[in-house]
Amino acid sequence: MEVILAKSAGFCYGVRRAVDLAAAAAGEGSVYLLGHITHNDHVIRDLEEKGAITVFSPEEVPQGAAVLIRAHGEPDEVYQRLADQGCRILDATCPNVVWIHDIVRQAELRGRIPIVVGEREHPEIIGVVGSTKTGMVVSGWDELEKTIQKHPELVNQPLTFVCQTTAIRAVWEKTVENAKKVCTSAEFFDTICGATSKRQSEAVELAKRCDAMIVIGDPKSSNTRRLAQLCQASCPLVVQTERGDEFTRKDFQHVKTLGITAGASTPEWIIKEVYNKMSDEIMEIEQSFAEMLEESFKTLNNGDKVTGTVVAITPTEVQVELGIKYPGYIPLSELSDDPNAKVEDLVKVGDEIEAQVLLVSDRDCMVKLSKKRLDAAKNWEIIENAVESKEVLEGYITEENKGGLVANVKGIRVFIPASQSGKPRGADLSDMVKTQVQLRITEVNRARRRVVGSIRAVQAEARAAAAAEVWANIEVGKHYTGTVKSLTSYGAFVDIGGVDGMVHISELSWSRIKNPAEVVSVGDTVDVYVISFDPEKKKISLGMKDHSQEPWAVFLEKYSVGDVAPVRIVKLMTFGAFAEIVPGVDGLIHISQIADHRIDKPGDVLTEGEAVDAKIIAIDNENKKVSLSIRALLEDVPVEEEEETPAEEEADAQAKEAPVQEDAPAEE
Repeated sequence: MEVILAKSAGFCYGVRRAVDLAAAAAGEGSVYLLGHITHNDHVIRDLEEKGAITVFSPEEVPQGAAVLIRAHGEPDEVYQRLADQGCRILDATCPNVVWIHDIVRQAELRGRIPIVVGEREHPEIIGVVGSTKTGMVVSGWDELEKTIQKHPELVNQPLTFVCQTTAIRAVWEKTVENAKKVCTSAEFFDTICGATSKRQSEAVELAKRCDAMIVIGDPKSSNTRRLAQLCQASCPLVVQTERGDEFTRKDFQHVKTLGITAGASTPEWIIKEVYNKMSDEIMEIEQSFAEMLEESFKTLNNGDKVTGTVVAITPTEVQVELGIKYPGYIPLSELSDDPNAKVEDLVKVGDEIEAQVLLVSDRDCMVKLSKKRLDAAKNWEIIENAVESKEVLEGYITEENKGGLVANVKGIRVFIPASQSGKPRGADLSDMVKTQVQLRITEVNRARRRVVGSIRAVQAEARAAAAAEVWANIEVGKHYTGTVKSLTSYGAFVDIGGVDGMVHISELSWSRIKNPAEVVSVGDTVDVYVISFDPEKKKISLGMKDHSQEPWAVFLEKYSVGDVAPVRIVKLMTFGAFAEIVPGVDGLIHISQIADHRIDKPGDVLTEGEAVDAKIIAIDNENKKVSLSIRALLEDVPVEEEEETPAEEEADAQAKEAPVQEDAPAEE
């Protein structure tokens, strides 16, 4: 038969601390134990033999005597009574239980009602509720639901939920899940002890692998009963025993694999007795317990690097099982230097985590840890190596100062001069604060804790790589999505991905325009296509006009001779006015067709930019010319087409031709 002992069986650090304090105090003189220090008669008898006296109320404690508060804790009034009697209090309340007391006290100070999920008659729960005036106890969701039915006003009141340290996780999680759906103003603190949670999960996993399980512990111990319940759900045969006197190895002779676990109140020597009784590997278990005992009392020093397992995550800290007598706690402020990091994205229950010891407190029975400080030491090496390797790092801009920007890179402060921000000189940098950027480390002085970085260097490389890609694949007619970088009088420069090309003013629009700003603005995203390019001179000519919509074809599809069209006056000449009918097609309104009376010049009646209605009186399809008349709409008379003089024809041709200016060299 194979016998497997659960790794987390036996005393938890809270019970061990209380027993050790009681034994030490008894060795110095009489000490009174207020209530059973643990749910194990063998441990209690051993302490009584050493001189400890068990009592069950403050009144039984003589004036001025030494009295020990067990790991379960006590209500506030008990502390007050003992203080009034002048007693010397040895407080062995488990740090996890102290934390719950603090939560419910603070909740009441904020006007909230504490809801404690646990066994109403358990000493720990009595102590927790005794720290409040309005606290309520429920065994789980079913009881809470009935309470809400009787007192429906509860759902709209501010509630603070905590749970017994030895609660079954499934019960707590069901309560939280349902309470979140019903209660409008509730907060939840998962106060299940990490050691308890680990012991339970290990017992369940072991039970799944074994044909039978032995759960060692006093019947009065709630966590022992819960262990047995959890094992029964996964194993066909579960035996709960206080010391194993009632069975022998023969009772399990039909079992191939036997698992053994024990509650938090069970001392190692009892576990060893049961294990030796069921197994032939006596020397191995003795050695195992010796190692376990030595490990449990292993000491740590500030600055030590430790590795542990995340056993719980609360709104204020991460609890870590270190495999020693004290638990580890990482305050959220010591978890990460990233101000945007979310706890759930950094760690999860069950994760192995490395941290640095900040404080070992024997008084509070805990080890304060920091992950970010350990990470910082590693990250300094990464930062220093990045100077040589030219590795691109991610940074978060935290502030702007007079010289530039400050970024957080792996928890380390990095200064970015304004000239290296990637923005033009004198530009406003405030919009970069609280953004994620890529940068390169250019200077590191670890002794002075000075690090300088450059965003511009990364952008320049990215732009160079993009430019190489463009030149490698460019071809006439190819379309790009670009960004307007600058405007001139003769066109617009557009960045098509590391390379700037120029769109001449004549290629910006089919409409007649005088300034590129009429069509585009700096920063606009535009669709352009390649008209021509010169790789040697690094010049690219681009177009924006949609050639799939040829203006003359659009005009002919929309209008015929005799139609009336809304037009816009675009140019005044001595002999008439040119008007835009559709973008890219202008028509001439001869001076004789502007009014129903003789006028000296078109400007007497019309202004550039004015919108008017005009009648199409002639279309020259071969030369793509259109004649218009406003006069025809003013009087019902036949319109005679007037013959143009040579001077008028020349002016007509010049006016219809888009203004062409000499190209400026394209910027690279």
